Amino acid sequence: MGKNPSFSFSNALLKWFDEHGRKNLPWQHPIAPYRVWLSEVMLQQTQVETVIPYFERFLKKFPSVKALAKAPLDDVLHLWTGLGYYARARNLHKCAQLVVSEYKGKFPSDVEQLVELPGIGKSTACAISSIAFGQATAILDGNVKRVLTRFHAVEGWPGKPKVEKMLWQYADSHMPQERCADYTQAIMDLGATLCTRSSPNCPACPMQDNCEAYLGDEDVTKYPEKKPRKATPEKSTTMLIVRDQKDRILLEQRPTQGIWGGLWSFMEFDSTENALTYCQQLGKVGEHESWSEIIHVFSHYKLKITPLLVTLNSALSVKEDGKQWVTLEESLNLGLAAPVKRLIQNVQKLSEFLI
Repeated sequence: MGKNPSFSFSNALLKWFDEHGRKNLPWQHPIAPYRVWLSEVMLQQTQVETVIPYFERFLKKFPSVKALAKAPLDDVLHLWTGLGYYARARNLHKCAQLVVSEYKGKFPSDVEQLVELPGIGKSTACAISSIAFGQATAILDGNVKRVLTRFHAVEGWPGKPKVEKMLWQYADSHMPQERCADYTQAIMDLGATLCTRSSPNCPACPMQDNCEAYLGDEDVTKYPEKKPRKATPEKSTTMLIVRDQKDRILLEQRPTQGIWGGLWSFMEFDSTENALTYCQQLGKVGEHESWSEIIHVFSHYKLKITPLLVTLNSALSVKEDGKQWVTLEESLNLGLAAPVKRLIQNVQKLSEFLI
């Protein structure tokens, strides 16, 4: 079985999209630069199904880029809780403020101007330009990389500069001059629904006539090549959950840079003993217990968390900057990292049990 000489990548893809593409995603009705930008940032490293409820909540709270720009960062981080990669939320907020101050609240359509804004890389900029403004700017997100590496049987891990450069060339070569927004959505949809990471549905794929991986009688899932594996580093921490007789808990806001930047969290210590020593500065220490270890996986390391619940029989006011006592109900309205939110919910359940 050989290639079809009259095959057109974009024509085949658009024909498939007209019949099978996703056309009812919330950011598609209506298509507007703000909505496209918001969805594209949320979709970085995140599945569509996960993003949809976050997108809808964001849009309800911040219906325009001006509303988002005016909002306190805490409000933005709170709505982002659980979505991960929190630098995206901080950059989202900065980007909104720059669009308002530098572009009078209107997103630029030019890719070079878009990539200058916080949190917008080349592929995201091209997606905004293509989908929101109808320009012929090809994208190269994870789904597109998978489609192209299989269609062209591209060897090598796509994260290597040489391989990525080749994929950009392929992406640009297939980009049509018309129906640009549909094409961009179509190639993302193909990767998300048929040309999936595992168990791709090749018989239903519109590319099968010319897909080099498929025609090569080999396992198409060998493309794209996986990132060379390294041992995942591990770190350990004791997370101090301290509460007082009013059933308040003590939280601190993390620095804006680094892991969980700007989010509220429990204080961390390198041992239970040091955590208890710190508690003695806060008041009279009562009962305390260590909970089972939990593991939180970041993109580049694993964090082993030992939660330590300490109850103070009497508590002093906290004079350290960035730390404050909050009720359990108040805490859940703050921007929290996912494991911190789960721990607070466990404290809440314990408090309800004791009532």
